[in-house]
Amino acid sequence: MNSSASAPVRLLLADDHPVVRAGLRAVLDAEPDFLVAGEAATAERAVELAAGGGYDVVLMDLQFGAGMHGSQATAAITARPDAPRVLILTTYDSDADILAAVEAGAAGYLLKDAPPEELAAAVRTAAAGRSALAPAVAHRLMDRMRTPAEALTKRELEVLQLVGEGLSNLQISKRLFLSQATVKSHLVHIYAKLGVDSRTSAVAAATARRLIRR
Repeated sequence: MNSSASAPVRLLLADDHPVVRAGLRAVLDAEPDFLVAGEAATAERAVELAAGGGYDVVLMDLQFGAGMHGSQATAAITARPDAPRVLILTTYDSDADILAAVEAGAAGYLLKDAPPEELAAAVRTAAAGRSALAPAVAHRLMDRMRTPAEALTKRELEVLQLVGEGLSNLQISKRLFLSQATVKSHLVHIYAKLGVDSRTSAVAAATARRLIRR
């Protein structure tokens, strides 16, 4: 990865909204050491382009409609040798989204309302091989580390996210390849950690704390 003046940081923009990609391109093209070398409207296309080489940093959205999720694409991209760095750029800052992206190998996590200078700095940081987390995201991760006993695990967050989407225990068990007994066990732990006694209360509490996305 080389960000010198003679070899600009080559960027791939992955977002399903053309207007967002155009806005990002306008901001990033204004930086002399950046080159927007490709765009992808789907996560699948981003994985395909990244595998072809020629990119230093992929700016990845999380939600792409019906197709592959941004975290899944991040995992697919970063699993390859000599992979580009992946910087998540999203509107979502729930614990469930952040943990999934970090575990998938994202080099950074930034919110779309970040000012242009913060975005440019994050790209340079990621390109240099360092972690680039938005302050709010870093703060949420630090809070989880300070109170691990109270923090929901990644699997508990996945279960709770699906509860919030209206899925039954049977549907959740099929989606996550778990037994219904395991799903119920996760819910018991979730209720205890959140201090609630029902699915509705759990979803309300988790949404208020921005643990899951509604």
